[in-house]
Amino acid sequence: MAELYSKPVRIDPYRLRLECRGQMVTDATIFASEAINLEPDAVHQLCDAACLPPAKKVLATADIHVGFGVPIGAVLGLDGAIMPPAVGYDINCGMRLLQTPFHKGDVDTDKIAVDIAREIPLGEGKENVTLNKAGIEAVISKGVSSVPELARTTSHRAWEAFDPEQFADDLRRIEENGCLPADPAAVPKTAIQKGMNQLGTLGGGNHFIEIQYIQSILDPALAKSFGLSKDQIVVMIHSGSRRFGYEIADEYMNVAARRPENSGRPKMLSYLPTDSRAGEDYIAAMAAAANFAFVNRQIMALLVRRCFNRMFGPTPLKLVYDVTHNMAKLETHGGARLWVHRKGATRAFGPGQMAGSLFAQTGQPIIIPGSMGTASYLLVGTGDSDESLNSVNHGAGRVMSRTAARGKGRRGRTAGPGLISDEQFRRSMEGIRLIAGDRSKIKEEAPDAYKDIDEVVRIVVECGWAKAVARMVPLAVLKG
Repeated sequence: MAELYSKPVRIDPYRLRLECRGQMVTDATIFASEAINLEPDAVHQLCDAACLPPAKKVLATADIHVGFGVPIGAVLGLDGAIMPPAVGYDINCGMRLLQTPFHKGDVDTDKIAVDIAREIPLGEGKENVTLNKAGIEAVISKGVSSVPELARTTSHRAWEAFDPEQFADDLRRIEENGCLPADPAAVPKTAIQKGMNQLGTLGGGNHFIEIQYIQSILDPALAKSFGLSKDQIVVMIHSGSRRFGYEIADEYMNVAARRPENSGRPKMLSYLPTDSRAGEDYIAAMAAAANFAFVNRQIMALLVRRCFNRMFGPTPLKLVYDVTHNMAKLETHGGARLWVHRKGATRAFGPGQMAGSLFAQTGQPIIIPGSMGTASYLLVGTGDSDESLNSVNHGAGRVMSRTAARGKGRRGRTAGPGLISDEQFRRSMEGIRLIAGDRSKIKEEAPDAYKDIDEVVRIVVECGWAKAVARMVPLAVLKG
C-alpha cells in the first residue's frame, strides 16, 4: 500500500525508526540489533500496517519476518478496529511449559518421546479427541474450564491423567485462566466441523513438543520461585487452534475484505470496525478459537502426564505457565484504549499488571522458544515495556523461507536444492532425538533457518522489558 516506503533509521543499538511518510499515519519502530537480519519485504509489510487509518502504534520485535499481509513479530495498536490478518490464521498459537521432578540422566528421554508420539498425533489433518455438539460448544464457551465436563461425558485416555487438584492449579497458570468471552453463534459451521475431532493434536509447521533440560539458571531467585533448578527436565508444548482457528480466520478475513472501508485495500490488510456487527462477531469467534487452543494444549499436557505416570508411577508435572502469541486484546496504553494485536508476539506484563494472580511478585512468565536444535528461554515481564505495548518476541524468527530451506518440490520430488544440506541438518541436530510427523518437510524447521535465539533474547533483556530466568536446550524433539 505504501507509495513511498520509509527506510529504517537506527536511533540506538536496539531500536530502528520508520518515520511517518507517504500514506503512513504513524511512525513504526523495529526493536533489533545490528546482528539481526531484516528482510526488506518484512519492513515493507510493517510500513503497510502503519498506513492503516486506525493504526495508533506500530512496531516489530527482533523476530520480524514476512507473514501474510502483516509481518510475523508485529504488534499493532488499533483504535476502534480489529484486524483478523494481524492476529493470523493460527489464533492463540501459544506455549506451555511443564516442569518434572527429574533431572538430566535420571530418565530415558528417548523412550518418553516415543511414548508421547504414540499418544499425540503429529502433523496436519490429524484427529484425536472426538466431541459432540454439546462438547464443542462447552469448549468454545468455557475454555479450559470445560475439561472436567469433557472428562465426565466423553471417553478418552487423556482423562486418566486428570486430577482435580492439579487442574485447579493449572487454571491459575494459564493466560486469562484459559477462557475468553466467546459466542458459539459467531463461529462458522466449517470451523465447528473441523474442530469436532482435532483436540489433542499437535499440528504441523513449527509446532512442537520438546523434552528439554535446564542448561543454565539465569536468575536463581526467580527460578527458585518457579521450582526450577539446573539440569531439571521440562516439557515444552507449542501449538494452537488447529483447523478450527484457521476456518474462523479465513471466514472473517473474507468478511473484512468485502467491507466498504477496505475498498481498494488488499485482503490481508483489511480490518473491521469494532462497533460493527462483523467486528463484534469476529471478536467473539476469535475468543472461541483462543478457548479451543487453550483446551488443545491442556489435553496434550494431560497426555504427556499420562505417559510419565505410566512410566514412573504417579508423577507431578506442574504447569509453569501457558501463554499465547497470536491474539488481539483491548488494553490501555498511554491513557488510550487500543486493540493490541500480537502476531507472533507475546504479552509481557510486569508484577503490577499481574496483581491478584500467582505472578504478582514475579511478573508474567514469558516462554520464548528458539528452534529445534537450539535453546529456549523462560523470562518474566518487568512492566517496563510500554514502548512495545507490553510485548516481546514469540521466538527466534526465520532467516529464510520454508521453500528456501527445504528446496523446491514437485510431485513429491525435489525440483531444486535447498539452502540447507542434509549433512548440515544432521550436524545441527546431533545428540537430539527427532521424531517427525513429515520427514519430507522437516528441513523447513532446521535450526539454521532461524535467527540466533540468544541474540533475540538479549535484546529483550537489554531493553528492560523482561528478566531472563532460565535457558533450556532440547534432548528430544517431536515435530509435525
